[in-house]
Amino acid sequence: MLLTFSRLIVLLCAFFAEYCYAQKPAGDLYGEQLIHEPAYEREPIEKQPLPGGRWYRDTQAIMGTEVSIELWHKNTVHAEQAIKAVMAEMRRIDGWLGYGRTSEVTHLNQLAGSQAVKVTSELFQLIKRAIYYSEISDGAFDITFAGAGKHYDYRLGVLPNETTLVASLAAINYRHLQLNEALLTIGYAHPGVNIDLGGIAKGYAVDNAIAMLKQRGITSAIVSAGGDSRMIGDKQGKPWIVGIRSPRAAAATAQVPIAIPLSDTAISTSGDYERYFERDGVRYHHIINPKTGDSARQLQSVSIIGDKAIDTDALSTTVFVLGLEKGMALINQLKEYDAVAIDAKGNIFYSDGLAKP
Repeated sequence: MLLTFSRLIVLLCAFFAEYCYAQKPAGDLYGEQLIHEPAYEREPIEKQPLPGGRWYRDTQAIMGTEVSIELWHKNTVHAEQAIKAVMAEMRRIDGWLGYGRTSEVTHLNQLAGSQAVKVTSELFQLIKRAIYYSEISDGAFDITFAGAGKHYDYRLGVLPNETTLVASLAAINYRHLQLNEALLTIGYAHPGVNIDLGGIAKGYAVDNAIAMLKQRGITSAIVSAGGDSRMIGDKQGKPWIVGIRSPRAAAATAQVPIAIPLSDTAISTSGDYERYFERDGVRYHHIINPKTGDSARQLQSVSIIGDKAIDTDALSTTVFVLGLEKGMALINQLKEYDAVAIDAKGNIFYSDGLAKP
């Protein structure tokens, strides 16, 4: 199998990670990259040579997570304008796809159970892309999971009772979504359907941000929204270093035992520790298995590497729900993607593009 230069670097890193894992004490696990705070390597701004340019950065709380941007530019005004434009786009998407009363998704959920609703072309295409991942995963990725997901409150530790959960399953099926591309309308075949684009929206937003930066002539940058990141080029002659840490370690104290060098690519991670609570020894988290309405529990985290964040975002959720065997089988069929998965016992697994020969 031929490997691109970037995949070759990741392959070497995988060898190194396996070696390091073998040397660490039992119970010290590898885990998630870019959980909410970027784990990529940074250099102090004051150390950058001003004549050739410098790094500009910003971090804001948007889309229920931490959005960050880091870019290299020779012109302060242009750099700050680019960062401002990216953050504005992130806020636009948050308002458009979020849970607010003015959100287009909220409007769709309110009306589509009883009538076909005219939507923007942008929303139509995003939902169409989500359905593609439902189709290739036999429904493991399904934006109608919200039929069950809306009954959980991870901050307050609220669970739906069994009666409510079972009743909600009838409304969870991406085939209930009735799309008319000619009219740009969407209807719900079941009145209980609700959609949630949380498994694909941040990746979409990151891709939009990257496109904006490229249009402005920026050739070295990284944009992250929670566990979804995408890079333009490299870091001025060096790869971007993305860390993978333990899913069970506290975010403030977790070390980064795996460092993956990447350039001009995207990486997304889904984990069972971003929003969760525990009850009677069971962890309930936000990655819902559409077949059961309950949290998927075969894996602790999944990281996907690929060209676009919209795809790595959706695939990280997909593989998490499918579990190790089916999830890795899917990634190995999609040759343009690679995966690193950590199972419920903390064991690390790599897709074929990263595995040892």
